[in-house]
Amino acid sequence: MTRTTRAPATRSTVLRYARRLAQVRRGAELLKRKRQSLVDELFARARTAVTSREAIDEQARRAWRSVWLALSSSGSDGLAPLGWPTREVDIDLSTVELWGIRAVELVNPPTTVRSLAARGVLPSPGDASGHDAAREFETLVQQVLTAAPQEHMMRRLGQALSQTTRLVNTLEQRVAVRLTADLAEMRRTLSEREREEHLRIKRIIAQRVHRQSATTADRRTQSARDVER
Repeated sequence: MTRTTRAPATRSTVLRYARRLAQVRRGAELLKRKRQSLVDELFARARTAVTSREAIDEQARRAWRSVWLALSSSGSDGLAPLGWPTREVDIDLSTVELWGIRAVELVNPPTTVRSLAARGVLPSPGDASGHDAAREFETLVQQVLTAAPQEHMMRRLGQALSQTTRLVNTLEQRVAVRLTADLAEMRRTLSEREREEHLRIKRIIAQRVHRQSATTADRRTQSARDVER
């Protein structure tokens, strides 16, 4: 197998890659803990979000049903004064941070439902349906404003969970796998070098022993010849 790195196969490189692999594994483990915490937080808020969405859907159906009844009894000209005067709704928001996620939450939930006096229109006997429609839509707006920060936090949690999952998969399935393969190849290369060095040393020692043996034999032969003379 061809190594995917150009780093030299040395012991210092092996140690450096081993430390890097340990860091990657620790980082993946920390990200897994963060992911689990995000999942727990998301599920803890999911029930409230689902209940809020169901309440908004039901309120929207009631509001549109009431406005159609009001249009059938008073017409659009009779309903137009109920929208006067226009007003601004002040909303107090504060910044919150959860697992590195910045979002907003309502400080004081707004009150958008007005009384008859606040609308500034005196009701006539035939305007009851119009005032009912106005009250239903004001209730709907109030519910939407209350649920908006919760929906924003849910969306941010979902994005953070998706990003954390991608990071964990990248670290475990790409970075850690590549480092493990590089380490295995470098260690295999070092082992081959050690075996080759060991064989080379054995050959050198064998050659030296052979030369010493040959030298000793020559000396013995020469000594025997000298004795015969």
